[in-house]
Amino acid sequence: MRSRRLVLALLLAPMLLAGCGKTDPQAALEAAVQELQDNLEAKKTGAVMDQLHPSFQAGEGMDREWANRTMTLMFLRYASVRIIAVTRSSRIDPGTSQVGHTEAQVVVTGAQGLIPERAAPYAVKLQWRRDGSDWKLIELRWE
Repeated sequence: MRSRRLVLALLLAPMLLAGCGKTDPQAALEAAVQELQDNLEAKKTGAVMDQLHPSFQAGEGMDREWANRTMTLMFLRYASVRIIAVTRSSRIDPGTSQVGHTEAQVVVTGAQGLIPERAAPYAVKLQWRRDGSDWKLIELRWE
């Protein structure tokens, strides 16, 4: 159960990293991060799944199916979910404009308090891959 909470926290983190944007890759990446956050906070599992790359991984055995199950369970358990980014930044990979990175320190809260019951923020790292004009989340790591 604790790993599920952590995964939800990690999925929510990228959203907080985004700003607003126009058509350049950096702005589009930041918009994708914000969209992910908005979808997670609105408990839109399908919309979040649409943002995950087909090869999404969050660790050994933690793939798209795992993300779907984890979100479903977390959304049933918590009436509301909020993500607070203590720090955040997104950037385009200097080697290729097809890869983006987001890093953040995040705290996840719900109606019952911190999710999970941990005061220290999570260090979250996301890797995005460009799919046409969209950014898809391909990898999620946290500490």
